[in-house]
Amino acid sequence: MKKKKRDFLGVYDFSHEEIYKIFETTEKLKKQVKRNRFKKYLKNKTLGMIFEKTSTRTRVSFEVGMSQLGGNALFLSKNDIQLNKGETIYDTAKVLSRFVDAIMIRTFAHENVVNLAQAADVPVINGLSDLLHPCQAMADFFTVFENKPELKRNPDSMKLTFIGDGNNVANSLFLLSAIIGNTFCIANPKGYGIPKQIQEMGEDLAKKSGAKFIFEENPIKAAKDADVLYTDVWVSMGQEKEKEEKVAIFKDYQINQDTLKEAKTDSIVLHCLPANRGMEITDEVMDGPHSRVFDEAENRMHVQKAILLKLLKK
Repeated sequence: MKKKKRDFLGVYDFSHEEIYKIFETTEKLKKQVKRNRFKKYLKNKTLGMIFEKTSTRTRVSFEVGMSQLGGNALFLSKNDIQLNKGETIYDTAKVLSRFVDAIMIRTFAHENVVNLAQAADVPVINGLSDLLHPCQAMADFFTVFENKPELKRNPDSMKLTFIGDGNNVANSLFLLSAIIGNTFCIANPKGYGIPKQIQEMGEDLAKKSGAKFIFEENPIKAAKDADVLYTDVWVSMGQEKEKEEKVAIFKDYQINQDTLKEAKTDSIVLHCLPANRGMEITDEVMDGPHSRVFDEAENRMHVQKAILLKLLKK
């Protein structure tokens, strides 16, 4: 009997136990890279990568990751395929399923990811949508646990504070916190918080994990006693027309030395990148001793390799 395919459209697609297992696999895979010893787990496997949004980390991490696993990655920009010229997502999914072993898509509407997964006969990975960025959230939590193993053992003692727009990254961190069981605090101006549908999903997941949520307007108050401070750009891709307005609204939502001194003395700072230095985060913090942003960027590749193995390895 053919094994039913699984997708990774959001962190909710994996259980708490599966997420921790993925982190264990990630740690092993990262050690292989550091020792320059690669096991070709996905030899002759091909990942098709649909990019409707440009990227540095997503493209490079998936391409290099597949190469290290012994497989191939096929870059498909919106100008390379017929999806941008009228072909339906259904038809695209069915055709690609005949050629590749998995599909990663980086797009705008989350509906595109869902529809692709429903039509595809191979696993689909959400490389980013306007609603969710699950691969990023997985890399973020792995980075936290890598730096603070005591929080991995006791996640209920962890406070992760996100300062900024309630965007796709914040949404995924919120949901992953709900599964892991830590405290998630978000500070943002009114009207820029976590969407209601994500809040409801997170609250439902938290019934099992015991996760706690704190919603704040004051960023300094939100940073108090945080183990992790996290921020992202105020203006996401596709929101360029709103830039001037959002910069004015978010001007006080910056991670700087004043914010940092409110957090725990051994706190770490994360940013999913790319960063607008001097806006949501200062150079002093991003390049300072608390920052783990470049470890975090590297860990995208290691975590995604573990996800690929979860979905593709027999």
